Amino acid sequence: MSGCRLDRYDLGMTLAIIATIGGLAVLAWSADKFVLGAASVARYLGLAPLLIGMLVIGFGTSAPEMVVSTFAALDGKPEIAIGNALGSNIVNIGLILGVTAIVLPITVHRGILRKELPLLLAVTAVAWLLMLDGSISVTDASILLVLLLTFITWSVISAKTNKGDALAKDVTTSTDRTHLSKRAAWTWLLVGLVLLVIGSRILVYGAVEIARALGWSDLIIGLTVVAIGTSAPELAASLSAARKGENDLALGNVIGSNLFNTLGVIGVAGVITPIAVDTEVLTRDLPMVGAMTVLLVIFAWGRVGRGRINRYEGAALLVVWIGYTTFLLVSAG
Repeated sequence: MSGCRLDRYDLGMTLAIIATIGGLAVLAWSADKFVLGAASVARYLGLAPLLIGMLVIGFGTSAPEMVVSTFAALDGKPEIAIGNALGSNIVNIGLILGVTAIVLPITVHRGILRKELPLLLAVTAVAWLLMLDGSISVTDASILLVLLLTFITWSVISAKTNKGDALAKDVTTSTDRTHLSKRAAWTWLLVGLVLLVIGSRILVYGAVEIARALGWSDLIIGLTVVAIGTSAPELAASLSAARKGENDLALGNVIGSNLFNTLGVIGVAGVITPIAVDTEVLTRDLPMVGAMTVLLVIFAWGRVGRGRINRYEGAALLVVWIGYTTFLLVSAG
């Protein structure tokens, strides 16, 4: 009898692992196709290239997090949603920027130092304040979504009035390289969206089953497996940009993604269902997000505001992320 239970456990764990890996692979592939199709369709619809760029670099790079967190909230697993958002922000800074800077030091434009990085700090602080009461209510989530719309509007208006905005140039450049026919654009948009949904459903199923089998909480699985998996497209894009000598795009990707994760991913999940914020989030995960963001700003400014993240600083970011993730896994076990 015990042998039958063991066999069922092994089979269930095997299926969960296959589902998690398969879901991550589908998400990574479909996110790229969705962004490609969305940018091309928006161009055919006559939207301004700058608006396309801002939406693609923000929502596009956070599409896996957005879809996964939405379905996690709908399934009554909001802890996965908040863990995914916070974990992805930590992964973006520690793993993605860390590895990218090690491959090739990252140039930081003055405009990003003055505007986008301080904005990221402010948004992180606002989200932290909203969670201090131990929950994300529908009102809190609505505030985050309003701030997201304000950010998009401000970004577009600011870039139109300031043609030298570095992040605006980055996002416009990143969406101007691909030219699809109208039919191909709509095809990839729809196929990418459908596969994003399917991949997210498979991933959430696999992650939840693994968490249950290992005794991990939904929060831990969201902070680790789901966060790393949904950030895979950003890692691939950043390494590709570094190989092409366009490593400044990696910073733009991370800033845009972290802003959308904090405002959009948590906001959408909180509107669907109020989220209880565990004590661990307030004492461990939010402080880590804040510390990593502050560390990023310090490294970006440098000793004399030189605007460069070098290899040693990239290695430091990576080591901090490895240490944090190791601590999570050890404490979960």
